[in-house]
Amino acid sequence: MFQRGSTFLAGTLTGLLAAGILYLLVSQPRGQPVRLLPLPTPPPFQVHVVGAVNAPGVYQLARGSIVQDALTAAGGPAAGANLAAINLAASLNDSQQVYVPSADETPPPAASSGSSNMASADLHLNPNTATAPELEKLPGIGPSLAQAIVEYRQSHGPFQRPEDLLQVPGIGPAKLEQIEGSISLP
Repeated sequence: MFQRGSTFLAGTLTGLLAAGILYLLVSQPRGQPVRLLPLPTPPPFQVHVVGAVNAPGVYQLARGSIVQDALTAAGGPAAGANLAAINLAASLNDSQQVYVPSADETPPPAASSGSSNMASADLHLNPNTATAPELEKLPGIGPSLAQAIVEYRQSHGPFQRPEDLLQVPGIGPAKLEQIEGSISLP
């Protein structure tokens, strides 16, 4: 009987011990659950659409938009628009001006000094690799300024960021603003 009572007692104690351990494991305070937050949506940017479009103006577009998106926002091409003259798949930047030429135009009009980022939508030159004749395609850049860019690049090394062009004699803040939408640096 002693053996039977001790077996019962050992079994009861083992059961209570197991229940206690289980209670401690279950009742342990848990850390705060990890809450995943959505990535912030990048703010829209503005482009100025002019030329042969139905509703020229300034439009807000989502990041990653292309020229086709800007053309759609401006009500589509006007009758006689020369869409073959622009790259509809070109990426857009904030404050860029998209010019849609008409069929009877040859080159897009030159930018005036008050214009900001006037560019044909498909013109993106790298000032580190462009030749002087290619640089002349930039708004407001003539032969002498194009040559000055090439000479500065050859004597001082490649441009790292658009603001480096301010070191070229003849390029000031207004001129840089005028060409910034038409240049790209890696």
